[in-house]
Amino acid sequence: MLIGSAIGDAMGAPTEMWSRDNIKMEYGFVDHLDSMVREPSPEGTWRMNLPAGGTTDDTRWKKLVVQYLLNTGSKGEFSAKDFASLLVKEYEAAIKGLKNTEGFAPEPYEDQARRMAWLQEWALVARPFAAGQYLEYTEALSRFYGGEMVCGGLLYAPAAGLLFPGNPLKAYEQTYKISIFDIGYARDLSSLIAAMTAQGMAKGATGESMLSVFRDVDPQGFFKSRLVGRSAYRILREARQIIFETQKLQWSDVDSTKLPHPKHIKLDALYLTRMQKAFELLDAKNQDMPFHAGEITLEVLTAMLFADFDFEKALIFLVNYGRDNDTTSAILGGVLGAFCGVDHLPAHLVEPVLRENKKLLETDLEQMANQLTDKILATYQH
Repeated sequence: MLIGSAIGDAMGAPTEMWSRDNIKMEYGFVDHLDSMVREPSPEGTWRMNLPAGGTTDDTRWKKLVVQYLLNTGSKGEFSAKDFASLLVKEYEAAIKGLKNTEGFAPEPYEDQARRMAWLQEWALVARPFAAGQYLEYTEALSRFYGGEMVCGGLLYAPAAGLLFPGNPLKAYEQTYKISIFDIGYARDLSSLIAAMTAQGMAKGATGESMLSVFRDVDPQGFFKSRLVGRSAYRILREARQIIFETQKLQWSDVDSTKLPHPKHIKLDALYLTRMQKAFELLDAKNQDMPFHAGEITLEVLTAMLFADFDFEKALIFLVNYGRDNDTTSAILGGVLGAFCGVDHLPAHLVEPVLRENKKLLETDLEQMANQLTDKILATYQH
């Protein structure tokens, strides 16, 4: 999960939030890891012009949640207050780091300011929740990133699901507890992505068995919602409808002059034609914000189905679609990484991600995985 998510993050990071036209102009077609030319930012990269394999806040969120998981109780029960307290402590540490910065050069101050700004929206919500001030919490939540249904819990949901391999119901229930930044059905979506991750780690899991959690795992009763039903399940049906429409295209519909030219992976002209059709159908579903939880989930599910749960092809689909493509790729990479296992991920993608995150970004993914594996084994032995 950790490496798969980081690969997705790294593959999407160079073109994060780009339009498809800009991706075509700069890269033609993205089918491999590449270095990135971008300014550091709180939610983006914290270093300028990272080499191929570098990552953004999507990987930092997995790292932070693993830190939380390692300190949960022996039974794997989550505490929303403890989770909120951890985020507040991280924010306060960043403030302290900024205050203690010295010297004349601006770069150290800018670096510390990015570390603080990354969590500032989250800390404003987490602080009253951790203090048990729930009226203040609901007011802060309504202002969280302007009151939009942003993909809050989706950033860390695949990591939250790791503690419960083969138990999607418990993964859902525990993740629901800590989805305190989600508004409306976004909380259901975050919990379902965690459940998918847990289901993907079950013996004999399949792609369809992972998707089945959208129908079978509903401890909060979203299906019972009067007039509306379960929005998450509607999103899955929309993804299936998009795939159904793309499959209608045949070789007679192919116009090779309008297709991209992959350099590092073999994709036939019909596959690429159907991909362009899927992009057009997704465009019709776009929200005002590219990081809207519903849009993010629709893109992730569509990519999984389109690529028939193939890790590399699904990431290529998302990265070339654009929008918030490092987040969608990190979520999908996390779920399918847990499903495939690291030995079945492409080595040419694994190696640079492991190297650059450890060397440049203070993130040892392999060490984190080993520590969390020990935690999971201890939890199940208990």
